[in-house]
Amino acid sequence: MRITLCGSTRFEPLFHMWSADLARAGHTVYSLSMFGRQADDAGRDDKPVISDDDKVTLDLVHLDKILNSDAILVINEGRHVGFSTSREIRWARMQGKSVFWQEHQHDNRWPADAPANFLVSK
Repeated sequence: MRITLCGSTRFEPLFHMWSADLARAGHTVYSLSMFGRQADDAGRDDKPVISDDDKVTLDLVHLDKILNSDAILVINEGRHVGFSTSREIRWARMQGKSVFWQEHQHDNRWPADAPANFLVSK
């Protein structure tokens, strides 16, 4: 399955974990191109600051990854879903993609035939 990881850049370690684990399970995984912050969010951590123009480009590239995927996995630690991630979820649903969650939301879970350690619901 081709899967795009979606979620806040604050969850960078989880992106790396899910990418590696899903790839080892045989999936093609698309992730964020970079883990940056917009200028109004700068200083919260050591992530690089990206321009508004770069943010638009990176968002469009990520939407293209979703378009080329079978599903998205929303990394929503603490059930956090921000504006950009909400938009990605809506885009995925508009394109008929499956939406799975790291933490249970709505009744969407990781596919039943996935290895037990890949269950999205806790």
